[in-house]
Amino acid sequence: MLKNFVEELQWRGMVHDVMPDTDTHLMQQMRAAYVGFDPTADSLHIGNLVPIMLLAHFQRCGHQPIALVGGATGMIGDPSGKSNERNFLDEKTLRHNQECVRKQLAQFLDFTSGVENEAVMVNNYDWMKDFSFLDFIRDVGKHITVNYMMAKDSVKSRLTGEGAEGMSFTEFTYQLVQGYDFLHLYRENNCTLEMGGSDQWGNITTGTELVRRIGKGKGYALTCPLITKSDGSKFGKSEGGNIWLDANRTSPYKFYQYWMNTSDEDAEKYIKIFTFLDKETIDALVEEHKEAPHMRVLQKRLAEEVTVTVHDKDALDKAIKASNMLFGKSTSEDLKNLDTATFLDVFEGVTTAEVLKSEIENGLDIIGALAEKTGFLKSNGEARRALKENSVSVNKEKVKEGFSISTSDLINGQFVLLQRGKKNYFIIKVV
Repeated sequence: MLKNFVEELQWRGMVHDVMPDTDTHLMQQMRAAYVGFDPTADSLHIGNLVPIMLLAHFQRCGHQPIALVGGATGMIGDPSGKSNERNFLDEKTLRHNQECVRKQLAQFLDFTSGVENEAVMVNNYDWMKDFSFLDFIRDVGKHITVNYMMAKDSVKSRLTGEGAEGMSFTEFTYQLVQGYDFLHLYRENNCTLEMGGSDQWGNITTGTELVRRIGKGKGYALTCPLITKSDGSKFGKSEGGNIWLDANRTSPYKFYQYWMNTSDEDAEKYIKIFTFLDKETIDALVEEHKEAPHMRVLQKRLAEEVTVTVHDKDALDKAIKASNMLFGKSTSEDLKNLDTATFLDVFEGVTTAEVLKSEIENGLDIIGALAEKTGFLKSNGEARRALKENSVSVNKEKVKEGFSISTSDLINGQFVLLQRGKKNYFIIKVV
């Protein structure tokens, strides 16, 4: 049963440009569409989530998604939206990256169930590696004029931009190589639609031209808007750089926190784009949020949905527990269950002092731990006053004068969390 794919994207705010009659074409029968992914890293990041969601919705509407890893184009570099060229990668690295990307896409796409519209992954290196330069310029290049290629915004901006050093012939030919991908998939996979970000419109329409001129067929194009943040800062970036889908690069806690920290305006937009929740559910959440914005209903549901999809329920539960370390009630048991990476993420920026393991093994007196050994508090007198006020905690549990820190208090065998009051944290790292 086919659902109206274009209509689904439109209410979600995910259509920037679409060729006429694309929706009619898609409602006639099951179709195949592809999106290209850059394999220059062993993980995708949340900037890739929009094209991933395009393919996921496409499959859910009854069609076949094709994820193309640009092994060949990754060796060239796409001039769209970039000011300089990228580094080339060798084949072994590209293959490794492809496998990593496939695992991440499998969180969104069905590659294995055997259904008619099962997702397919391809690598354009497989059909480009034996294509000689002479064959390419004879069979493909002669069908597209230089005038046509020069008219593309991605080319014009590189040639006329401030401080532009121009672009190499290698990059200039990028749109021909990407266009040929569409022609190849049209012939081999009966693929009639290419999708991508709005900056890809020029490259995609070059593909539709090759399908028309060489393949004697009809290709369609659909692009989504480039996602922005309401405050003007770049979507998908944090102070530490990209927000990756790989848990080893960006912990599920940091991933979850990124979505939790979105503004109300952005959360209302993002929940339509980055989740599979239906319109009725989202409309109800928006209304609930407006009634009590301080409860951050939209941000919580957005963060939960995206974290579960990219990672899993277990990762979400851990991320929520980790968030409660700073923003809610948590126990010493919760603290000890944190893995080292998440512990360091949660308490990033908290002042740390190193203490020898032998001192912990012999029992480190709490006054020494608070003052002399760490400098957390200025003096033994201040430490005693804090203890009398009952404002000192070790690993989230209140302690009194006379308490000693021992090896049984160590988190992951190397950390102790000291706290004075609600918000003053200090970490002892055992070396």
